[in-house]
Amino acid sequence: MPLLSARSLLAALLFCAASVHAVSLRSEHVIVVSDDTGRVVMEKGANDVVPIASLTKLMTAMVVLDSKPNLDERISIGSEDVDQLKHSKSRVPVGTTLPRREILQLALMSSDNRAAAALARTYPGGTPAFLQAVQRKTVALGMKNTVITEPTGLSPENMSTAADLAKMALAASKYPEIVDVTTDRSDTIRMNGRNYQVRNTNRLVGANGWQVLLSKTGFTNEAGHCLIMRIKQAGAHVTLVLLNASANSTRSLDALKIRQYLSSRKGGLMLASGSRSAGLR
Repeated sequence: MPLLSARSLLAALLFCAASVHAVSLRSEHVIVVSDDTGRVVMEKGANDVVPIASLTKLMTAMVVLDSKPNLDERISIGSEDVDQLKHSKSRVPVGTTLPRREILQLALMSSDNRAAAALARTYPGGTPAFLQAVQRKTVALGMKNTVITEPTGLSPENMSTAADLAKMALAASKYPEIVDVTTDRSDTIRMNGRNYQVRNTNRLVGANGWQVLLSKTGFTNEAGHCLIMRIKQAGAHVTLVLLNASANSTRSLDALKIRQYLSSRKGGLMLASGSRSAGLR
């Protein structure tokens, strides 16, 4: 077994020393994973099964893209796409017809529920076939504690764990269409003869100091404020999942604390799996 260099040994000692110090995060369920090593850097209630709100839409997008759809095909928002569970608002009126790629953009960037429902409805075989494909996808990704019953995340029956969602995020990062949309700060879509500005629901995208490689937010009363991000920090690729924060500002502050921790660790992030993870409280 090769000996560690003096620099590597110092980084290892510093990282292990830092791991005994608690990082105070307000989100109820947290996981931070080094995508380069597979090592869990931080965790807190990461295996608790909880509602996941619109984080669901990353799965929706993957399953739709797996079907190799024509993204230029125009599809219409129908009355069956209107949210009858939470009666959430949408900027996309019934009857609006857009290319599938723009429907996908609305579902991911602005987390529009009608757009997500339309993507599932127009899946080959309709929504029932879509949900069967979702089940197969969760199995394929090893998401053993995940159940998704509909495409938007409005239902509290859409349940998962932070650990499972980290797997989903890493898988979603392999889809250029998802990466491109979720890392754009804003865009303009023309609907019904008017231009509408679409903004990313994650305010950290495009913010100073952040190199975001994938992003999705979520919120329902049952799930709280949720966030998935894949970022590049201190030369490492890292996935973070925050579930059930009390406010948007809380999850953003938790993400900032994690970024600061990662920046302070630098070389420690690249250590082999099996290194002790940081304590959380």
